[in-house]
Amino acid sequence: MAHYRLLAIHAHPDDEASKGAATMARYSAEGHDVMVATLTGGERGSVLNSTITDPKIFENLQEVRVAEMAKSAEILGVQHRWVGFVDSGLPEGDPLPPLPEGSFATLDVCDAVEPLVRLIREFRPHVLMTYDERGGYPHPDHIQTHKASMLAWHIAGNPQQFPDSGEPWAPYKFYYDRNLTKERFAAFHNEMVKRGMDSPYADLLSRWGKNRETGYDRVTTFVECADYFPHREAALKAHATQVDPGSSFFFAPIEIQQAAWPVENFELAATRVPVTVPENGLFTGIPEN
Repeated sequence: MAHYRLLAIHAHPDDEASKGAATMARYSAEGHDVMVATLTGGERGSVLNSTITDPKIFENLQEVRVAEMAKSAEILGVQHRWVGFVDSGLPEGDPLPPLPEGSFATLDVCDAVEPLVRLIREFRPHVLMTYDERGGYPHPDHIQTHKASMLAWHIAGNPQQFPDSGEPWAPYKFYYDRNLTKERFAAFHNEMVKRGMDSPYADLLSRWGKNRETGYDRVTTFVECADYFPHREAALKAHATQVDPGSSFFFAPIEIQQAAWPVENFELAATRVPVTVPENGLFTGIPEN
């Protein structure tokens, strides 16, 4: 069996658990090398779980999030690296306040990309995975993660770029996560209704709006990974400060998810090898090496 390396690039600890987690768990279990690169420490995150009341958690949130990330990586069976940038936070208000000076999203992307280039040259991934140009959702760190990842894709193999940051390496394929789509939640809803169960998704689907893009029309790649949905859910729950147990992530029981939508979805954003879409995996078309 061919042996491949996958690098998933994320903005904050917990993003890896909601975006491609079952795919990563499957590939790791099959013997491939899978690494999550977390670009910021999540320093400016909030406790989003209303059941958490321990003041020590609020006082030491950054240390708690480091421990949560380690637990998630263990559950998924992946390697993990902190890249070292500072969380920008999610600005709120009208007008929006400026981002904190020196935070990740305030950096020129050309300055932000070097640590990522260095990691790519060290790990030598065949495949990169991150967010689309909107960041998956418009958090400034997610958008900056997209920009840095795309730039790294283009320059990591160029020996003239950052010549002191390792031997050049050009990944073969680059993917965007496409898993939080209306179509997926509608499939859960329909499966629950078919089984005579009360579906909690009707309100979510109605609020989606007819004119809101779902991203599913851009899906090119399907990864069968239903056996690893329990890993995905456990990884999400490992980020206890960040995931409300009453959120839509947990509306559908695992068996409903496995029956209604047994895959994770991605968009092939760039490739250096010939491919035919739709694909049934992230490593299709890549030479064995």
